[in-house]
Amino acid sequence: MKLRIKKTDVVQVMTGNDKGKTGRVLEVYPDTMRILVEQVNIRAKHEKPSQNNQKGGIIHKEMPIHYSNVMLLDGAKNPTRIGIRTKDNGDKVRYAMSNDKEL
Repeated sequence: MKLRIKKTDVVQVMTGNDKGKTGRVLEVYPDTMRILVEQVNIRAKHEKPSQNNQKGGIIHKEMPIHYSNVMLLDGAKNPTRIGIRTKDNGDKVRYAMSNDKEL
């Protein structure tokens, strides 16, 4: 399934422990329908010492959340649903359903 949320979009979390937080989308995983949002769903992860992390130990990092738990923010910073329109020349564009403007 193709997701309507893209990388670098600004989204707001609507449900879960981080409800109300906003952040930029860092990665999109369409096969599992999850997205990685900046500073949202931070979990503690235990890592062994390695070449990149000499000390190892407990690190805190963002984990992916399901895309249905977030909504895209429109220009006025309001959460909105996303629609897709086809222009006269055949191009498809995303638009905010709340104010009918292109994203």
